[in-house]
Amino acid sequence: MDTLTASALVAGRRTRRRREIRGLIGRRVLWTVPLLIVISMGLFALAQASPFDPLVGYLGDRYQFTSMEQRATITATLQLDQGWWGAWTAWAGDVLSGDLGHSRSYAMPVAAVVAERLPWTLLLSASGLIIAVALGLAGGLMAAYRPGSVIDRVAAGLAVVAQAVPPFVLALATVVVGALVLGWFPAGGARPVVGDATWATVAHHLVLPAFVLGISQTPWLLLTVRAEATAALASDPVRGAVARGVAWGQVVRGHVLPAALVPLVTLVGVRLPELIVGAVLVEEVFAWPGLAAALVTSARTLDLPLLAFLTVTSTALVLVGSLLADIAYLVIDPRVRADD
Repeated sequence: MDTLTASALVAGRRTRRRREIRGLIGRRVLWTVPLLIVISMGLFALAQASPFDPLVGYLGDRYQFTSMEQRATITATLQLDQGWWGAWTAWAGDVLSGDLGHSRSYAMPVAAVVAERLPWTLLLSASGLIIAVALGLAGGLMAAYRPGSVIDRVAAGLAVVAQAVPPFVLALATVVVGALVLGWFPAGGARPVVGDATWATVAHHLVLPAFVLGISQTPWLLLTVRAEATAALASDPVRGAVARGVAWGQVVRGHVLPAALVPLVTLVGVRLPELIVGAVLVEEVFAWPGLAAALVTSARTLDLPLLAFLTVTSTALVLVGSLLADIAYLVIDPRVRADD
């Protein structure tokens, strides 16, 4: 086969792969949009059926000091007496027009609440994910390199123990050790109480929550990489490469690492919901100024404009993350077909 023919074949495979990726994206969008609509409708219906009164959440302690007439007036003003269908259609119409609504809990537009808190949540989630992937990949490869060794047993044992510990327990233990006993890091918040926030101070406050979030997501990644890398090391292509005298680093890069990356990427996409839930718990424990506190507050007070937007957005992020993981899967492994 001459060079021109080989180049044509490679170009043809790349074209087919791009076509498969575009088809995958199109199919996902077709069912993602209806899914988000159903989820938002279900949220409003459940809120309507809830025994909690949103007026109580809005007034707080002032509720007991207001008369029945005042309560009726406030309810009508805030349109809390709408049925779930009317409330949902009004909210959906506002969102489609670019207005995310007004948060009763924070007395400010939903867009302002999200813009103020989203960067902090993205910073924490991204940091935790990077830590989890780095520890899972490095620990899994080292454990697979010498199966049955001390490193292998310790890595597998720690992964099992970490998987069994709830994130909030791990967070509390980290606060006790890292902040109270050793005094190395702040116990909570994202910026110093006195003085301006800088990249250094934010990073200092980020260490403990990012560590907890990363550790909570590491076990399954490490165990998966360990299993796949162990199988790859025992495969005939790796044994043949070693017998031919191929450098060990080249064997790892060419055979072991790709075999470990494919399931790792897929697992990261599958476990994105757990990452979001873990971020909520970690943010609450460390008083991190992200969207977790807003989500909890909006759920407690039935602040539907804010709660609906955060719920739908979280679901959309999970679906987008899963799609990106599948796309990366297709790019990494040319043997995989884009069949849902």
